[in-house]
Amino acid sequence: MNIDIEKLNAEMRHAHPSEIIKKAIEIGGDRPMVSTNFRPLEAVVLDMATKVKNDISIVWVDSGFMMPQTYAFAEKTIQELKLNINVFVPKMTAARFGGDAAIPSAEQEEELAAFADIFKLEPFRRALTEVNPSLWFTSLRQEQNQNRAAMDIFDMDSSGMLKCNPVFYWSESDMETYIEEQALPDEQRYFDPTKPSLNHECGLHKSGFLK
Repeated sequence: MNIDIEKLNAEMRHAHPSEIIKKAIEIGGDRPMVSTNFRPLEAVVLDMATKVKNDISIVWVDSGFMMPQTYAFAEKTIQELKLNINVFVPKMTAARFGGDAAIPSAEQEEELAAFADIFKLEPFRRALTEVNPSLWFTSLRQEQNQNRAAMDIFDMDSSGMLKCNPVFYWSESDMETYIEEQALPDEQRYFDPTKPSLNHECGLHKSGFLK
């Protein structure tokens, strides 16, 4: 896939996320995928993507550590948007690991990295192998943390898979407005055991993860 990423980012900088999704599918091949963790405001990209392609593959890595509210939100969103959901789970259960009490702290860097690999990265690598997407949509936004501020709408990994963050330049207020206007489900109570702080990244969106 021969794409000038820098030029593409400049062209789509002020485009509406829905137009970005259409453009990405147009140039990104016939196997698009949306990843989701059903955190707050996740229904925005899921709704936009399914309105462009109603059978688009949705990948959810369920760590087993999610809050009951998150599972309820996930099921409601899956049903209301009729999502073509593909759920991947770790090879070790949360209970076997030791439950919430065994989750490493931010100070335990090596242990936390190993934990993230077991409960998020390995299942996601499996998802990529099975779903085999040519295009990956995320809900990443520039304002979320300093690590993501350096990213952009489009990127490409070494295998040629195009990655697209259609709401990258949207604010939280933009996302909330879309949720309200489209009457989409949402849930504010959320817990990600692989991210003990706002600026911590589990590794899924770090450079080199897909290489």
